Amino acid sequence: MARHLMGEKRIARLSLDEIAWSEGTKRRPLDQSVALLDAFLTNNDQWIIEGCYSDLVEAALPHCNELRFLNPGVEVCVANCRRRPWEPEKFSTPEAQAEMLDRLVEWVREYELRDDEYGLRRHRKLFDSFRGRKREYNTVEAYADA
Repeated sequence: MARHLMGEKRIARLSLDEIAWSEGTKRRPLDQSVALLDAFLTNNDQWIIEGCYSDLVEAALPHCNELRFLNPGVEVCVANCRRRPWEPEKFSTPEAQAEMLDRLVEWVREYELRDDEYGLRRHRKLFDSFRGRKREYNTVEAYADA
């Protein structure tokens, strides 16, 4: 969706993965991630941020003019994980990424049950409390054309 929204325009894009993690699977301290987020927001007039980190999304909300919630259901997300191409910025080899797949799928399947920053409850609370323009997408078709 981010790439589609950007089109040919020169709009800065930030995947929250880039600022949430330091080395490997070690989460960066929140204050460091927020400082990186603030720098990104300060240095870009227009931007798109994507990610499932409620703590970081919450820090960005005062600067947002629109919030989009991709919520197609757990099984759609699991299928997407299984189709995911190799992400060299995250994994040294395709094999290293494949080794993480079972854990990722298990993590996604717990989405509706978790009470942490990555779970549906927290995402729903952020979305429902946002007073700006917002859209929720419950099917792939809905956000494929967004």
